[in-house]
Amino acid sequence: MKNKVLQQQINMDIMNLLGRNKSLFLSSLNTDGSPHSSYAPFAIKDDALLILISGLAAHTQNLLRSPQISALIADDESQCEEIFARLRVTYDLQVNVIESHSSEWEESVGILEDRLGERVRQISQLGDFVLFKLIPIKGRFVKGFGKAYEVLGGTLAGQEVVHVSPKMLSQGVQL
Repeated sequence: MKNKVLQQQINMDIMNLLGRNKSLFLSSLNTDGSPHSSYAPFAIKDDALLILISGLAAHTQNLLRSPQISALIADDESQCEEIFARLRVTYDLQVNVIESHSSEWEESVGILEDRLGERVRQISQLGDFVLFKLIPIKGRFVKGFGKAYEVLGGTLAGQEVVHVSPKMLSQGVQL
């Protein structure tokens, strides 16, 4: 994006959205290739999303089997001015499992606990919970009508942000 001030504002808007929301919606694939939707509380570490979820849940098995998923973080619809242009960011993500009770596990559980409360520590001690680090590949941030941006560069806020225009889409530009 040529406008550095706009790029910085969008980066800040994305990080503010992530900061005020504590859960994300996950899209993963079941064994038969059908889509599965779910949600999980999250925290941020090293420009990635952390989630701690039960191994008994379908989405956990899906994440263990398929290393790529999609996530959506959106402001609460009761807080939005326009339901058709709800503030949101979606990411295509690479899935990494954090080894149970490693130093990275302990640090990540601490980050989750600081953000989400002591329940994290309690469930992290249960044998079936799996800790995932979700690394962004690319994303899309929607701020309103005519204000959609591709989030590129493998970071949560984007190293580069590209405005999505109807002209680009009609020309078949692949972002």
